[in-house]
Amino acid sequence: MAKKPHHHGNLRPALIGAGLEILDEVGLAGLTLRGVAARAGVSHAAPAHHFKGLPGLTAALAAHGWQVFAAFMVEDRSQASPAPRAQLLAICNGYLRFVFAHPGLFTLIFNTDSQELTAPEVQLASHEAYVILQQACAPYQPIGPTEGATEMLVWAVVHGLACLQVSGHVGEKSLAAAKAVLAEILPELQLRLPTTA
Repeated sequence: MAKKPHHHGNLRPALIGAGLEILDEVGLAGLTLRGVAARAGVSHAAPAHHFKGLPGLTAALAAHGWQVFAAFMVEDRSQASPAPRAQLLAICNGYLRFVFAHPGLFTLIFNTDSQELTAPEVQLASHEAYVILQQACAPYQPIGPTEGATEMLVWAVVHGLACLQVSGHVGEKSLAAAKAVLAEILPELQLRLPTTA
């Protein structure tokens, strides 16, 4: 019987890649150490040893997920006009694009009931993604008494739309339809007044 291949120094990315494939194909409920090992072509003990069990693997997947999520928003932002509204719509479109491309990963990173998601690597990656939203909202007046109110409103709108759209609750279940709805429902925000010297 041929031995299963070993990934040596590439074991971590191989296991994470296998976990991502499983998440996208069958969702969070189908994520197991044995399944990841089989998909990566390694011993069933390899993921347990490398990540100290399923919680460690879940945390690694979540940290990677936040990085992928951020990359989607940054890519759309880089292709948009520098106008504040265009930049804001762009990161929201990147958000929606991520959800449609990686629904299992989307479920994982926003699964706040999982204690694994409080791991430092996950918290850092999620914060870096949130900074992208903060930057896009920075040109606008706060909609409430706190500075964070504007980004919370935008986040609630795009996240709620993403959940409804990807589950087929609001019309056509497609990225194009989600982007069209977003452009209609995203509030017109007031720009900050220019400061005088």
